Amino acid sequence: MNRWVKPLAAVLLLPLVLTACLFLPGKFESTLTIHADRSFTFAYKGEVVAADLEGAMGKTLSGMGESKDGGSEESNEPEEKPDPKKAAEEKAKKEAEYREVAVQLAKEAGYRSVEYRGEGLFYVDYEISGVLTHNFVYPFDMDTQMIFPWLAIELRGKDVVRVKAPGFAKQDNSVNGMPMASGEDKLDGTFTLVTDAEVVSQNEESGGTAAGGMRTFKWRVNARTDDPPMAVLKVKGL
Repeated sequence: MNRWVKPLAAVLLLPLVLTACLFLPGKFESTLTIHADRSFTFAYKGEVVAADLEGAMGKTLSGMGESKDGGSEESNEPEEKPDPKKAAEEKAKKEAEYREVAVQLAKEAGYRSVEYRGEGLFYVDYEISGVLTHNFVYPFDMDTQMIFPWLAIELRGKDVVRVKAPGFAKQDNSVNGMPMASGEDKLDGTFTLVTDAEVVSQNEESGGTAAGGMRTFKWRVNARTDDPPMAVLKVKGL
């Protein structure tokens, strides 16, 4: 039965590869300020890396001819050599798609600038403010199909919010040992939470600092960070 695990996982994940892009943070500085009155400001300034889902899936599919013991099943089919012209055309198409992503993102609220630097690397300057009467996630954009949020603020009951930043930690981009994407190795940044709300719990090791009625928690994250930044705050009731 195990022989079907990888093929089945690949089939189930194929629609994701064909219809969505996986974007991951690179080098960055990010700050989230949450006040006890529920007002907040979130900022992200730095790199955004487009992960190669299609390439990873292609490698996975090409490896499906391997037998259970790790050897390769015999095939009479000659090995297909890469077509340099086709590869160049596909790369140019992908680059054009990414440039269009930058254009579309720049139109969205909060994006002060979006620059595509080539080879799947973007640089963005984003900042947005609001009131936490509803959940907030970043990034999430249906037009560019950014579907994996790095940061989520979730309302828990009438007077509690939970902050969790799954994108600011090591990513598990595999299914049953099947590699899904590259790009998470470029993660290198700082996430800072500033608040005057009551802190119920948090996982920043130093316990943060206090000054001027505000508490500040700073997480230094990279590709080896196991636990994503997390905090639970008590705020003004709805």
